[in-house]
Amino acid sequence: MADLSVNIGRLSLKNPVMTASGTFGYGLEFADFVPLDGLGGIIVKGTTLKPREGNDYPRMAETPSGMLNCVGLQNKGVDYFCEHIYPQIKDIDTNMIVNVSGSSPEDYAECAARIDTLEKIPAIELNISCPNVKDGGMAFGVTCVGAESVVKAVRERYHKTLIVKLSPNVTDITEIARACEAQGADSVSLINTLMGMAIDIEKRRTVLSINTGGLSGPAVKPVALRMVWQVAKAVKIPVVGLGGIMNARDAIEFLT
Repeated sequence: MADLSVNIGRLSLKNPVMTASGTFGYGLEFADFVPLDGLGGIIVKGTTLKPREGNDYPRMAETPSGMLNCVGLQNKGVDYFCEHIYPQIKDIDTNMIVNVSGSSPEDYAECAARIDTLEKIPAIELNISCPNVKDGGMAFGVTCVGAESVVKAVRERYHKTLIVKLSPNVTDITEIARACEAQGADSVSLINTLMGMAIDIEKRRTVLSINTGGLSGPAVKPVALRMVWQVAKAVKIPVVGLGGIMNARDAIEFLT
């Protein structure tokens, strides 16, 4: 068997195949369909400091070659994760990575610090596409200042591998990537979803409850490839590519 191992900073993966956060639950849901220990890593669904109910329904809509969602980071909070989910996933023979979200740098840092205490969680992925409640709702990841504030706060309290998930809804993604690298990110992952909208022409209104949502699926792959290519040339830290990957051929495009 070929050696497919790769490293993300100090984190060693048996192969470069990981699941994208939000698509694979906590991994347990897919145990009957996929050998979980055959994956290089599993990035579990988004976790926040406090429980979140998510957005009102409807919060999903089909689009050509993709889908829109505005689920809104529904989860039971980091304490529930530590007490109930972690014991169920800690012995899966792969890298279990937690996606961390928040509404302020302090929220991110506290959530990350609690996960830092979990022995068998070797890394986190920071979702900086979240709105900054202290700054009018603008996503942290769309400005260098916003991205830096979150990465710096988390880096001070989190001591394992730190992957930062970048938003594609920016003018120059390389600037954001370099800002994260400068504040101590061990890696960046991209892309998160693209902002989009769907209209119900019979009702003459938007389909999603909060009007806009994140576009994912095959439709975003060309954008993802372009941004991964740009960022890989701009930073020295490892780059995790995602967005629209449906099969092995798609994945190999990101490795090329």
